[in-house]
Amino acid sequence: MFRKSLRMPLRVAAVLTLCLPFLVACGGDDKSTIRVYSGRHYDLEVAFTQFAKETGINVEFLYGGDAELLERIKAEGEDTPADIFMTVDAGNLWNAAQQDLLLPLQSPVLDEAVPEGLRDPQDRWVGLSMRVRTLMYNPDKVQPSDFDATDSYAGLGDPKWKGRLCMRTSKSSYVQSLVAQMIDRQGRDRALEIVKSWVANDVNIIGDDVTILKTVNAGGCDVAITNHYYLARILDDDSNFKVKPYWANQSGEGVHVNISGAGVLKNSDNVADAQKLIEWLATKGANAFVDGNHEYPVNPDVKPEELISGFGTFKFQPINAEAYGKLNADAIALMSEAGYR
Repeated sequence: MFRKSLRMPLRVAAVLTLCLPFLVACGGDDKSTIRVYSGRHYDLEVAFTQFAKETGINVEFLYGGDAELLERIKAEGEDTPADIFMTVDAGNLWNAAQQDLLLPLQSPVLDEAVPEGLRDPQDRWVGLSMRVRTLMYNPDKVQPSDFDATDSYAGLGDPKWKGRLCMRTSKSSYVQSLVAQMIDRQGRDRALEIVKSWVANDVNIIGDDVTILKTVNAGGCDVAITNHYYLARILDDDSNFKVKPYWANQSGEGVHVNISGAGVLKNSDNVADAQKLIEWLATKGANAFVDGNHEYPVNPDVKPEELISGFGTFKFQPINAEAYGKLNADAIALMSEAGYR
């Protein structure tokens, strides 16, 4: 039996056809079963159970790290039991496409539901939910007018933020993608200048977004960069939590976003139903997929859940998944050079 971790020998993959402890609507006919390898760990059971009830198509899924899943898919080759690769970073989807693991889909449904800036130009993968990495601030100490509305991330290098700034470790894929996007859009020299300016401001490096937000709330720093949904999770439990989001770069190119997304594997045995699941997750099932983790639906016709709707609307910079993937190593090297831990 599988558990929710993928830390096991690859040969165990052969038993994926068994009914799993965390299986959704396990059935007997392989042709009516979709198998998902997922690096996204948030409330999949809710969405997959609803899809199974509505369509009669069973869904089996297995969690693991994004890179680990990709290695597993490559090792399994034509014998992979997986039909869909799902991940929480556009760079990982780009890597899967570059390694020729994903099947281009012809889907008018997805063309209409997913904006161009949130899907692969060659239709090998699509975004299903957005996670926004933006500025967070303590309203007792900071006003929105204090921020640079054109380049809000670079603005945190202003000396006025010295000793007031918290950020996440350079080991975080979220930080790596943000810096990779800076390299892509502004060039390596300017990106290095920005990261060095954060370091010069005695940035407090913290291991996770939740601790960062709690530090801002407690007055340990005044401003930070985190994903929006970590704040939403806290507010869900504590409506008096005072940290607020500031949508970055609204007078410029837009706030940095990443996606949870998916693609159908080339070696899938059930392409039609796998495509049907992805189309459902982008349309009718979007809220079942995103609401439990307070993510934004990529489909502009789907309303975000109430709590994050209260954060207001924003302009986002279209994703360049190639930059997130191809420039990841450059982003890591740049942060090391800048002294960003």
